Amino acid sequence: MTALTERKKKILEAVVSNYIETADPVGSRTIARTCRIGLSSATIRNEMADLEEMGYLSQPHTSAGRIPSQKGYRYYVDNLMPPGGPDEEETSAISRSLNADKMREIEQIIISAARVLSSITNHTSLIMGPQYKRSTFRQMRILPLDEKRGLVVLITDTGFIKNKVIELNQSLSPPELQQVVSYLNQKLFGLSIDQVTTSLINELKRDLFRRMELLEQAFILLEESLKEEEQVRVFLGGTTNILNQPEFKDVEKIRRMLSLFEQESLLFKILERNLGKEGVVVQIGTENMVEEINECTLITATYKINNRNLGTVGVLGPTRMDYSRVIGVVRCLVDKLNESLNS
Repeated sequence: MTALTERKKKILEAVVSNYIETADPVGSRTIARTCRIGLSSATIRNEMADLEEMGYLSQPHTSAGRIPSQKGYRYYVDNLMPPGGPDEEETSAISRSLNADKMREIEQIIISAARVLSSITNHTSLIMGPQYKRSTFRQMRILPLDEKRGLVVLITDTGFIKNKVIELNQSLSPPELQQVVSYLNQKLFGLSIDQVTTSLINELKRDLFRRMELLEQAFILLEESLKEEEQVRVFLGGTTNILNQPEFKDVEKIRRMLSLFEQESLLFKILERNLGKEGVVVQIGTENMVEEINECTLITATYKINNRNLGTVGVLGPTRMDYSRVIGVVRCLVDKLNESLNS
């Protein structure tokens, strides 16, 4: 690949910046007038023609200016993009939304994150909720209901709670219940749910074989959790924002986007592909590998609990996106979200 000269880099950056701001094709006169790069319109026009031939720009109409191609956006993001992100007021708004008083339910925190992310970026936000089997065992409790029944409660570090009423073959005293529960909590604490395997459960049963006739059903809750199908959860914010962009005025495009937002399982798969990738990931156009968003840009980052990858935060918009700002906002929000979830 032929390296771009400094002059071509400046012109490409100018075209991308102008097009992001105006959504109108950019001509050589516009660049000469607004960008102060010390070149004549004729020289700029020749350089733009070269950039088009190299695949970084395209010309929608013969008489119009140029717009960035997918390759042009990719080069801009990787090499030319200036730093950006939320201002001080927006950063404070993110912090407030994720740390509101009494807001400790993780689902509510995620919903709030999706809302503030779409509000600041003016794009559609998508956040993969934490998955049950990626969460870790925190504690089990057995609460006596009466002499023959108890309530088994399984709690994870991400706020998932499973419970089951069990029938006891004979009454157990509170100290006996507490002894078994303390044992289980000690053995299971910190394990992810998918690490609580059938073989591990059988091992625990053997260790407690003298009590297992009484507490067999307590293990049913753990065994059922292994077989339970994972619930797909994707939280959206600002779903109409993308429809306000000039690129999506076509009725058919609008129909496709609205249909996409109704397909939670597909949205989950789109976000899951980037789960665990380091830093902020920018996928432009066909890089997304999903036909429904081949005309969009998806910017994602992974949020964590206790250094475990738990979910993905995403912003979906047109390829004509203010990359610097959106990347900075996503990075800021994930940092704040990690702080909130790990505090």
